[in-house]
Amino acid sequence: MIDARGQSCPIPVVMVQNAVKKENHPSELQVKVDAKVCVENITRYAATVGYTVSVEEADGEYTLTLKK
Repeated sequence: MIDARGQSCPIPVVMVQNAVKKENHPSELQVKVDAKVCVENITRYAATVGYTVSVEEADGEYTLTLKK
């Protein structure tokens, strides 16, 4: 689980990129963010590296689940 709450873009995207590289493209990765723009940017990046993304929103925070 990557907790990127409180971070401004592009930091959450960089955190996801680093995790994908470090873990050699895991089959599933979860990310918590608190800004809609981060959801959009992470979703866009995930698509470029072959992940589908599902998003759950609760109390202004988003949990993204990236799956291969």
